[in-house]
Amino acid sequence: MTAPVRIGVVGAGSISVRGIFPHLAQDDVQDRVRMTAVCDPVPGRAMAAAERFGIPHAFERYEELLDAGVVDAVTIASPIGLHYQQGKMAAERGVHVHFNKTMTTTVDEADDLIQTAAAHGAKLVSSPGEMLRPVHKEMRRLIRDGAIGTVTWAATGAALGTYHEGERVRHGDDVLSNINPAWYFRRPGGGPLYDMTVYGLHTLTGILGPAQRVTAFSGIRIPEREFRGQKLPTDMDDNTGILVDFGDALFAFVYGMAAGALPDTWGPMIFGTGGVMQGGKLNGKPIEYPGKELVDQFGGNAALPHVTGPHRQMEEAHVFEDIMQLVDWVLYDVPTIATAEHARHVIEIFDAAYRSAQTGRAVELRTTFETLP
Repeated sequence: MTAPVRIGVVGAGSISVRGIFPHLAQDDVQDRVRMTAVCDPVPGRAMAAAERFGIPHAFERYEELLDAGVVDAVTIASPIGLHYQQGKMAAERGVHVHFNKTMTTTVDEADDLIQTAAAHGAKLVSSPGEMLRPVHKEMRRLIRDGAIGTVTWAATGAALGTYHEGERVRHGDDVLSNINPAWYFRRPGGGPLYDMTVYGLHTLTGILGPAQRVTAFSGIRIPEREFRGQKLPTDMDDNTGILVDFGDALFAFVYGMAAGALPDTWGPMIFGTGGVMQGGKLNGKPIEYPGKELVDQFGGNAALPHVTGPHRQMEEAHVFEDIMQLVDWVLYDVPTIATAEHARHVIEIFDAAYRSAQTGRAVELRTTFETLP
């Protein structure tokens, strides 16, 4: 197609207000992508976002956005439990889809979504595209070349803490700054795995390759949270420890906890007989890779291919990068390595972990994905 891609933003919550809207409103991307619609079910929120960021169409109902004929693609930034159904509805209409992590909550949903998109010619890009980062590509190369000897085990994970309750868009008085975080603690789609651990697990599987089986313990540790004087009940597991088997006795500990994270495991810590990779370092020394000077100056997102100019100092630049991966695919027929198949494999690990915790048994994995050379 000819530029620009007309994109609709589904969900005017925290990730959109802090990241998606500001990035896609920048002058330097208007020749390739333009926001033409926004949708949010909270009365007045879509209209407020449209007015602030110059978006011509605002909707409270997602179906109305899809049926209006004003978008070629959507970026789905609604609560994770809605992603599967919203993504499928778009794909059935031939509308391309970017998912702000995570694409679905079960492997069966992911299968159906991928099949639906293929049947209707819709392209899917699923965040987080962690293997787009040059440091992660270099870590994979070094490990394959034996830089830490025989890999023995790894760890990655994250914790909810009070991160979402404290975001700057949640304590104001207007509809774009008083966004309630309750969904992060509810079924389906809440909890730390789909929201936070997903980053490290995408990286770990991108570096080591697909896993083979999973066993886990999981449950609810903090049954109720407080936000602006309101009690927020937790009915989604918030404390999960997963043992992932990559085959040949190579194991990884993957966690998503209510609070308390191991140091530098947002990105994976990988051990071998010859040392350790952790926090962008090999045995304590910084790893050199293309774009490192930008990362040292502007932060970890600055080496991503589309994060240039003003985008380097804006929030959620990695989400912007993943959206631009879809834009390039639509405009120039350049597929991305942030594939739906990789996302499905990560989703299956989470899905299998919850099933393992319920049954007390290890669960064999059936999906795979194409890794980098």
